[in-house]
Amino acid sequence: MFAHCSDQGWIEAIVGGMFSGKSEELIRRVVRAKYAKQKVLIFKHSLDSRFDKEKIVSHRGNQILAVPVKSVQDIKYLIDKDMTRDVKLIAIDEVQFFDDRIIDLVENLANQGKRVVIAGLDQDFKGDPFHITATIMAKAESVDKLNAICAVCGALASRSQRIVNGKPANAKDPIFMPGATDFYEPRCRDCHQIGN
Repeated sequence: MFAHCSDQGWIEAIVGGMFSGKSEELIRRVVRAKYAKQKVLIFKHSLDSRFDKEKIVSHRGNQILAVPVKSVQDIKYLIDKDMTRDVKLIAIDEVQFFDDRIIDLVENLANQGKRVVIAGLDQDFKGDPFHITATIMAKAESVDKLNAICAVCGALASRSQRIVNGKPANAKDPIFMPGATDFYEPRCRDCHQIGN
């Protein structure tokens, strides 16, 4: 990836729309770290219970155990309780669900010499940037923007199309509505729509 001092921390951001493989890539990195016998801590937001409450599960079915948390405070508490100098990697899935305090936490962990891997949506269903993800991307040493394939035309899909009752979601709908194929599909820039 890149050269670094052995005790230096850094941030890796894995971002993109739904169905782009973000969780799959996060799982891959965690598995590689575990294979190298590195101690890891893995967190997921409790709002993400689509497939399993205590596992990060990719759309391809790969999975890994994770601690479900409701807030940044929960992560801090668990890290303080469990943190030892030998923790090498801290992974956080669905980072966009957390509040602004996640930005400082991720930055502080990297400053303490930890490798921090986050995965999350970079845009909401309207195609607007998620502030949390955008800020962490700017602070990260490494950013991987993944794309899916548009469900309409087959082009690269960078957006998550929310569909309600067979129609594009309204711009005034709530930003967060956890779900998978029952509410969302990948769309390219041209095929993405916002309802009235």
